[in-house]
Amino acid sequence: MRAPLRLDRRAVLLGGVAASIWAWRGAADAAAPAPARRLTAAPASLALAPPPAAPTPLLAYDGTVPGPLLRLKRGEELALSLANRLDAPTTLSFPGLRIANALAGIAGLTQAPIEPGGEAEIRFTPPDAGFNLYLPDAGAATARQLASGLFGPVVVEEPSPPAVDLEAIVVLGDWRLDETGRLRDDSGPAGALVAAGAAPAPQRFAAPPGARVRLRLANASATRAMTIAVAGAAPLIVAVDGQPSAPFAPLRGVFPMGAGARFELVFDVADAAVAFSLRDDAASDPDQPLVVFARAGAPKPERPAFQGLPANPLLPKEIDLAGARRFALTLSGDDGAALAINGETLADWSAKPQFAVRRGAAVTLALINATATTRTMRLGGHVARLLHALDDGWEPYWRDVFIVPPGRTVRLAFVADNPGKWPIASASPAARTAGLSGWFEVG
Repeated sequence: MRAPLRLDRRAVLLGGVAASIWAWRGAADAAAPAPARRLTAAPASLALAPPPAAPTPLLAYDGTVPGPLLRLKRGEELALSLANRLDAPTTLSFPGLRIANALAGIAGLTQAPIEPGGEAEIRFTPPDAGFNLYLPDAGAATARQLASGLFGPVVVEEPSPPAVDLEAIVVLGDWRLDETGRLRDDSGPAGALVAAGAAPAPQRFAAPPGARVRLRLANASATRAMTIAVAGAAPLIVAVDGQPSAPFAPLRGVFPMGAGARFELVFDVADAAVAFSLRDDAASDPDQPLVVFARAGAPKPERPAFQGLPANPLLPKEIDLAGARRFALTLSGDDGAALAINGETLADWSAKPQFAVRRGAAVTLALINATATTRTMRLGGHVARLLHALDDGWEPYWRDVFIVPPGRTVRLAFVADNPGKWPIASASPAARTAGLSGWFEVG
């Protein structure tokens, strides 16, 4: 019998503002995780569609979707024991945390998967503060596991977090349902239900006028790139893909989130409700609210302008572009048939890397999309600067997820400072299995 799924919601008091934030479980989760905390991946169910549809069978970590919030301070060890109670092998992967290659949780590339009924202990100390996701990376099984609810948030706190009145953590999902309310098996166009976690959007919070809010927002969709539109506030993006950035405002109040992307925004509540909504650029439908902050309570005193998060001292201040090793990856084919990187169509990791460099080498990489579909690519074990098209600089943030429009080339630069075998592959598990999977080696 499948265990009922829990939506874990607790009132958290931050700066005098009470908010319902899922995945917090009181003081134990707000502090460092207990040694070898057990995390169980198992079947569950949730009523996603209205009656008469039956509850939707899902997969979950510890019976919750998203999985429990893993929260610790920079310099603390994360110790987990993952129990696999699924019907297929799985792993626990932490893309964006820049941890050692042996702990990356990438089946077939960095480790063997955890078989059904098995259990594995995972211990590491994240080098960086930031907001990321944990999820499976288990080869052909990944698409179903991720699309069925196996994802959760990780917060590694800065030594001195900025003063805010409310911290909101929201993981966006994309449930693909058939007419009976069950998950669809195909990777076709998304169903109608976009969710903030497992709860149908929007996720609602309350904050008084003048309150300063830090929103940590992640896209855990298995395939869907989301265009997010902001109304009612002028937020600053202060971190992207788990790394602090120079603060910048979204152009025209809109920013794209590829599958797997993470954004952190800071804003002050003003004279109206603040809404972060899903925009469908190809349709005439109105924006769909995903996260809403309503005004409630006595006004807060005005604060000085937010100056941003401290830069990560472990990332290079400069990248030697003139002396960099240069590589290009051409993405070709169509969904479901002959997807390839540089002509190699692979359902699993190849025997040879796409490229290999020595540790500490500067790398520039061109991602050339020769397909008719926008591709979202992920860089493993590293973060990179997105280069300007005219070679006149780079964007003011680091990334590990890159959106590559059809017929376009995206160029990035990074320092290969994390030794091992690392993926450079589609962020969509289905596209990876269909052929968009490659890797590089840092020696």
